[in-house]
Amino acid sequence: MDLHVMLLRLAVRGVILAAIIARVATAQGMPGCKDRCGNLKIPYPFGMSQGCYLNDSFLITCTYSKTYLNGNLSVLNIALEGQLRILSPIATVCGSSQGNTTKYQPLSTSFPISTTRNKFIAVGCNTTGAIRVFLGKTYTATSCKSFYNTTNKLINGSCSGTGCCQTFIPKGLRDFKIVVENYFGNVYLRNPSFCSHAFVVEQGYYDFSSLDLYSDSPNLNPFPVVLDWAVGETKCEQAKKNKTGYLCQENSECYDWDGGAGYHCRCSKGYQGNPYLPNGCKDVNECDDDQGHNDCTHICRNTAGRYVCLCPKGYHGDGRKGGQGCLQTKATVGMSMSLVFMFVIVSVLYWGVRKKKIMKRRETFFKQNGGIMLQQLLSNCKRKGSAQGAKIFTEDELKRATNNFGDGNVIGQGGYGTVYAGTLKDDMIVAIKKSKVVDRGQIEQFINEVVILSQIKHPNVVNLLGCCLETPVPLLVYEFITNNTLFHHIHDEGRVSSMPWELRLRIAVETAGALAHMHSFPINIIHRDVKSANILLDDQYTAKVSDFGVSRLVPLDQTQLPTLVQGTFGYLDPEYFYSGLLTKKSDVYSFGVVLVELLTGKNVFSLDRPEEDRGLAMYFISSLKEGHLLQILEDRVKKEGHAEQLKGVTEVAKKCLRLKGRKRPTMKEVKEELEALRNSKLNHGSELDHTYKK
Repeated sequence: MDLHVMLLRLAVRGVILAAIIARVATAQGMPGCKDRCGNLKIPYPFGMSQGCYLNDSFLITCTYSKTYLNGNLSVLNIALEGQLRILSPIATVCGSSQGNTTKYQPLSTSFPISTTRNKFIAVGCNTTGAIRVFLGKTYTATSCKSFYNTTNKLINGSCSGTGCCQTFIPKGLRDFKIVVENYFGNVYLRNPSFCSHAFVVEQGYYDFSSLDLYSDSPNLNPFPVVLDWAVGETKCEQAKKNKTGYLCQENSECYDWDGGAGYHCRCSKGYQGNPYLPNGCKDVNECDDDQGHNDCTHICRNTAGRYVCLCPKGYHGDGRKGGQGCLQTKATVGMSMSLVFMFVIVSVLYWGVRKKKIMKRRETFFKQNGGIMLQQLLSNCKRKGSAQGAKIFTEDELKRATNNFGDGNVIGQGGYGTVYAGTLKDDMIVAIKKSKVVDRGQIEQFINEVVILSQIKHPNVVNLLGCCLETPVPLLVYEFITNNTLFHHIHDEGRVSSMPWELRLRIAVETAGALAHMHSFPINIIHRDVKSANILLDDQYTAKVSDFGVSRLVPLDQTQLPTLVQGTFGYLDPEYFYSGLLTKKSDVYSFGVVLVELLTGKNVFSLDRPEEDRGLAMYFISSLKEGHLLQILEDRVKKEGHAEQLKGVTEVAKKCLRLKGRKRPTMKEVKEELEALRNSKLNHGSELDHTYKK
């Protein structure tokens, strides 16, 4: 290999290395930790000082802007996908009058050599290269032999046994010796200018050259070697059960390491960053991307972890490349006048009949769904000067907003029905809830609730903008909330929540305030399905109570209302469940369960708990009685929460979960207590141990 070619290859490899470094440029260290040594980023779980790395295997030493693993292995780069590149030394022996010579080069790493990304290579005449491991006794893990005499022809770039041989890397190698042996029986080969070499090298990095048989070869310097790394000591399924030790953070996924016990984390689709750090995976705004990461033809709307394609006004379709795209709604011209005339006549007749059927069908649904009653109620509200209430949307408006309720606009789905993202003609983004069924016997109640709920204007309640009654099942139109649910941020995929305690307490205060406002509205509103999945969060993590699909209005002269029991298992008030009598204290009980979720981070129902404590409420009360609260509080809550503050919130939750509703506080009292606790400046830490630990 001549010098020009060699320099060109080195330059190309430099570009590749720069690309790798750029790819991991979003990686971060732990907060407050230095995460750069020279030009190299050091992402967590790696780190350079105490408290900044996962364990000693991940310690990186930085000396004069040079990075080292295990104190002596030069690090080239670290990839969050589970690879780390180091420089590996070469075992070399040159011509000797003794006839044969052996050279050993030890190599010890905290992570195994990658079997798929590296090769073991030996170069020389009459040369044997081997990797030897000591496990009670020394044995050869892998080896190859290279021969050369004047009858063989050396071929540059070929490593098939003539002058150069190569073989695989065994699995799990961490501590071993590279051995090179050469028999210099030929007097010609005893010249010190002739050398033999053995080394581990990243696959595709080394090309054999006949120059490498000589001691002055410019190609033989320490080579890059890829190590495989992983975290944990179990596979994903087992690791997820250990919440305190599970390392994959929010918006990330776990996948098993094929190199042994352990696992890797990666950001979920639509997110990027460091999955090992709290809040390390950030939403990718595909709509601002110029690399072609979205397939929208016209308008792109970014949402958390995904995006929605929309068509501009005057167009219809799915708005996607490779799909229907956006089609103009105007008829194509270019036919002969006679064909156009015939087409127009047929079309007018067909669409006239079809439109009449559609209009009649929509009119029927509108009446069945209480449309006339809603119009009258809204007219009365307007005459009385009430705040602007619900808007009645047409089916066509909502079809245009959602690309005809296309799959690309679906943002939520469950037993209740489907939620679509849509964009109205004024560019306002909304969430449209399409339920699966409707109770025709409750239409009057439904219409009254739409009118009342649409008049609630509270910063912590999702605004009901209106409804569409021209469809078989009424459609409800809400403001669009961007940052998923509280349930997602506490429990998503079994990970340890990254929500700080102060944020949890603020969300609790805001939610309590919203429910207190509903309970004191001119007509009392009982939500009836308070749960963490019905508390949405916006970009500033402000709580927004949502989903009033099963809420009920209670006349001012009534304190309880007999109803068909509805709600969610685990949050349901036991008194309401057994009596069928719904009161505002039923919401108080459900909110108490949410408070316990915020304190413990535990699921509302778990088969892993004793049978009598599988429900979170009973588990919490039992733990208090046994003095075990400290053991069930989530680690981050224990670490960040003030002792008196945590005791206070615990007492509030305990009062909310009293079995007799009359002994529970009102939501107004709950909100005031939580607000006072949040505003208090209290001592941190050890007092909690003293109070709750027997």
